[in-house]
This record gives sequence, structure tokens and C-alpha cells, in this order.
Amino acid sequence: MNLLKEFYLNDSCSYLENKNQTTHYKVIENCSEKQCLSLIQRGYRRFGKMYFRPICKECDECKSIKIDVANFEFSKSHKRVMKRAKDIKSYIQTPSMTKEHLKLFDKYHLYMKDKKGWEHSYVNPQNYYSSFVSGHNEFGYEILYYDEDKLIGVDLIDILQDGVSSIYFYYDPDYSSYSLGKLSLLYEIEFAKTQNKDWVYLGYYVRDCDSLSYKASYKPYLTLQGRPDEYEDFTWD
Repeated sequence: MNLLKEFYLNDSCSYLENKNQTTHYKVIENCSEKQCLSLIQRGYRRFGKMYFRPICKECDECKSIKIDVANFEFSKSHKRVMKRAKDIKSYIQTPSMTKEHLKLFDKYHLYMKDKKGWEHSYVNPQNYYSSFVSGHNEFGYEILYYDEDKLIGVDLIDILQDGVSSIYFYYDPDYSSYSLGKLSLLYEIEFAKTQNKDWVYLGYYVRDCDSLSYKASYKPYLTLQGRPDEYEDFTWD
């Protein structure tokens, strides 16, 4: 592993009010799929070349969560979401950055600022590239969603040996009636099934955070126990 930098950052919590957060960061050049999987299995997330996880001493509300793909069954509600979007086209490719990407990214985050009070500043192309394009190596992909020739959703994922790791999804709020957030996750699960993958890694579940609590509704799922170091054994229950 070519570790460029490793550091810790103390800041206000991204998920819960009136709490502080300590995050461990690793910046890795040319991370292999095997190395990426090893970190994901131990609770890290990837943005670009940066791998990170919360390591707060007095709080363990951030639970790494993964969906048991083989035993997941699509409900009638899930099937309705997928049927409603039957005319939406999707394509998978290595991550890219276009004017369409940046315009859609800003539109989505302005919408979330009004809807959920997210902080917003207009996207810097360099920052977008370093977060979502750089570092994909042989395992990072994006799924693009189109209504005819209009880009309406971008789903960033890693395809790993044992599963799909969900990184980030953003969409056109004008298409909210299609439940694109749900649709993207259902397609990830469906894709994982077709590829005989065991898991969809969903990042963090936080019970009292509206933006993350929904993940527990996709059952069956497992959560990571503790914060195992990089070369320690790990347990998901």
C-alpha cells in the first residue's frame, strides 16, 4: 500500500447535533482492489484517494452496515419503484466529470439545502475530481441515469471481490417522483445479485440521523463490531 498521508481531524459531528467527531484519514496512491476491500471491511469509506472512518472515543452511533444480498427479497413496494422507472436508462462506466455532472451536483445540493438544511457551496471542479473521479483504479465505477438524453442521476460505486460498496448518489430533484435514491440502491442490490456478490456496503447507519437511518429498512443487514485496525480480524453481526 502506497500511503501518502495519514492524519486525524477533530470537528463538529456531520450526523448528530451537539456532538464532536474524530475522523481517521488515509490518503493512498494506487490502492489495489484487495487493499480497498480490506479497508471497507473494517469500516472505512472511500472518496477519491482518501479512505476515512469515524473513531470517536465517547460515541459509537456510526455503524458500518452492509446488506445481505443473497437473502434480500424485493418487496412489492420495491418492485413498484423499479417498474415506475422502466423508461429510465442506466449505463455503467469508469468515473468521469463533465459539465452535466457538475450542473447536476449543484442542483441536487441546492435542493438538499432547502429540504434538509445541508450546507452548500458551488462545486469546485478540482474538488469534484479529487472526490469522485480520482483514485478509482480498477474497481471504481459510476452508474449514469438518463431520461432520454438528459442526465438525471449519478451513482458512484466500487465493485469489490465480495460486494458493491456504495459511495455517493446525487440526482435531479425534478425527478423526485421516481424515488431515484431508492431506485439506485435497488439497482445496486440487483446488480450485486447478478454478479454473485455477497454484500452491498452502505457506509454508515446512524439511528438518529434522518439522512442515514433509512438504511436499516433494507433487510437483512449486518453491522461491523467495533473499530478493528487494518490488520486485525473483523466481525459483522
